[in-house]
Amino acid sequence: MELKAENLSFKYPLAKEYLLKNINITLNNNKITGLVGDSGVGKSTLCEILSGYMTNFDGNVTLDGEKLPQKEFCPVQLIYQHPEKVMNPKWKMKDVLDESWNVDDKLLSDFGIQKSWFTRFPQELSGGELQRFSVIRSLNPKTKFLIADEMTTMLDAITQVQILDAVLKIVKERNMGFLLVSHDMDLVDTICDDVIYFDDINGV
Repeated sequence: MELKAENLSFKYPLAKEYLLKNINITLNNNKITGLVGDSGVGKSTLCEILSGYMTNFDGNVTLDGEKLPQKEFCPVQLIYQHPEKVMNPKWKMKDVLDESWNVDDKLLSDFGIQKSWFTRFPQELSGGELQRFSVIRSLNPKTKFLIADEMTTMLDAITQVQILDAVLKIVKERNMGFLLVSHDMDLVDTICDDVIYFDDINGV
């Protein structure tokens, strides 16, 4: 399975210069790929385009030759660095989770999620607790590719290891594609099969 971007370019409506220019990238589900680059260069924007969150760009994004669906579940899921920004503050955590899929107790345990958290609102949980929910939401059985945009940066070292270990186990079991965006070169070198340097693919 391949997630592919072809001749991808993007600029904000009022900007004079392109943020992304003529990007071509092919990601395979049989490899864990790292994406490395400086802050502010457009990595997060690229991730949003690859996962279908942004549609106002030039070029094509396809999964096995098909464009990403717009009105149904997207098989390419994005995990943001800041989970609080993508959760409805008026929903309790059980509703936040159930919106995606019905997670079994084994997986909840693997991610260190306590059922007592289900009755709380997002603002009542820590960043690490929220990120556990954000990650497990993205692991819907329909997910074929996972994109993690600095998903562990805000977490303590123990939580980072627990979440990454649980994610990598599922990625390998399901033969999912996985793109890890990170500034942590030690982490990228440890878990990734290939590394893409953002400046090498962006024609700006």
